[in-house]
Amino acid sequence: MPKQYLIPGMRIRDILLPVPLDWSKPDGPIIQLFVREIVDPVLRHNNLPVLCFLQGGPGGKNPRPVNGGPSWLAEALKTHRVIMIDQRGTGRSSAVDSTVMAQFDDGQAGADYLMHFRADSIVADCEHVRKNLLGETKKWETLGQSFGGFITLTYLSKAPEGLSACYVTGGLSGLSATADDVYHRTYPRVSAKNAAFYRRYPQDAELAGHLADHLENNDIRLPNGDRLTVRRLQTIGMNFGMGPGFEEVHWLLDEAFADADQSRLSEGFLSAVMAETGFEGRPLFAAMQESIYAQGRGATSWAAERVRQAFPKFSPSNRPLLFTGEMIYPWMFDEVRALRPFKSAVDVLAQRDDFPALYDPTRLFANDVPVAAAVYHDDMYVDAGLSLETAGRLGNCQAWVTNEFEHDGVRQSPAVFRRLLGMVRERGGALA
Repeated sequence: MPKQYLIPGMRIRDILLPVPLDWSKPDGPIIQLFVREIVDPVLRHNNLPVLCFLQGGPGGKNPRPVNGGPSWLAEALKTHRVIMIDQRGTGRSSAVDSTVMAQFDDGQAGADYLMHFRADSIVADCEHVRKNLLGETKKWETLGQSFGGFITLTYLSKAPEGLSACYVTGGLSGLSATADDVYHRTYPRVSAKNAAFYRRYPQDAELAGHLADHLENNDIRLPNGDRLTVRRLQTIGMNFGMGPGFEEVHWLLDEAFADADQSRLSEGFLSAVMAETGFEGRPLFAAMQESIYAQGRGATSWAAERVRQAFPKFSPSNRPLLFTGEMIYPWMFDEVRALRPFKSAVDVLAQRDDFPALYDPTRLFANDVPVAAAVYHDDMYVDAGLSLETAGRLGNCQAWVTNEFEHDGVRQSPAVFRRLLGMVRERGGALA
C-alpha cells in the first residue's frame, strides 16, 4: 500500500513498484522501483499536469524534500503534480552497492548485471510508472537535470508517445560523441576552473601543494582505513562545476591541518574527504560514468585515464596542484573501499565494444515533443558546444544559452525552471 503523509506545503505519496531487472525478459528477476508523488495540498484534487523529474548522475537518487527541496520543486508545485523516481539501483530502488556486487562470481557476471542500469532501462521504468499511475494514454512532462537530460534524449528516441514536453538543464549530450571526445573537451574546462579557483583563493595554491607533499611523504589513513593519496585528494575538484563548489573546496582545505606548523591533518578534514571521495552513497556513479557515452562504437577503455596523459598539468606531482573533475579512474576501484567489489565488473565494461545505441538520430530529428533546454555556457561537466550541436539536430528544441548559472542552476534558482516553462508555453505549450 502507498504511504501518504503531509509536510509543510506538500502532500506526499510513496510507492514501491516491482519491475523486471531485464525488460527483455519480463518473467525474469524482479527489482523494486521507488516512486514519490508530491503535490501542493491545496491543489491535490485538481487535474494537474504531471512532471517527472529525471535526476542527474548516473547513479543518483532523487532529491529528498528537506526544507522545501531544490528551488525548482517549489516552482513546479504551483502548477504540476510532481513524480520523483529513484533510478534503478539507487536510493530505495533496489540499491546496487558493494554487498550486491560482491555476490557475483566473476567480472563478466557483474558487468552483465550492470548493463541493466543504463538509460534505456531507466526509460522503460519511467514508462511503466507513467502507465501505472496515469494510464496508457495520459502523457507527462519531464525535467531532466544533467544525466537526466541524457535520459530525456533516450526517452525521445524510444518512447516519445509518453511525453508532452521536456525541460533539460545542463544535459544535452553529444549524440555521437565518444568518451574520448568528451574528455578531450573536459580537461581544458577543468583546468580553467582550477585557474579561476586559485584566482579567487590565491593562498590555497601553496596550501594545496603543501598538503599534497604531506600526503606523498606520509601514510595518511582515512577513518575507514583507506589511504589518502594525492590523486584521491585531487578528485575533490568534482565540485568545481557547481555554484558553491569553490567555497566548498576552499573551506575544506582551510581546515586541513590541525596545528599551526601544518604537520598533522585534522580529523574533521579526513572525515570530510572520506565522505566526499568515498562513493558510499553513490557507487553506481563511479561504476557507470564512462558507459553513459558508450553506444557500440568501440570500447571506452578507461578514456578519462588515457586522455589525462595528454594533460600533464594534472599530474599529482605538478604544482600548483590541479584538482580533477567528473572523471572516474581505474585506480579508484583499488583505493576506494566502497568501489573495490565493482572492480572486476567495471574492467569488463571498459573493454566492452557492443553497447546498444541509446539515441535514434532520425527519430530525434523528426521529434515534435516541445523541448526547452538550458545550456550553461561555462558548464564544467557537459560541453556547451556539444549541447548546441545536439539542439540543432533535435526537432522542436529551443536552447537558452546562459553564463549566469553553473551546472546546478536549476537547483539554485527557481528562475531556471520558470524560464524553461515559459519557453514552451510561448510556443503553444505542452502536447495534449
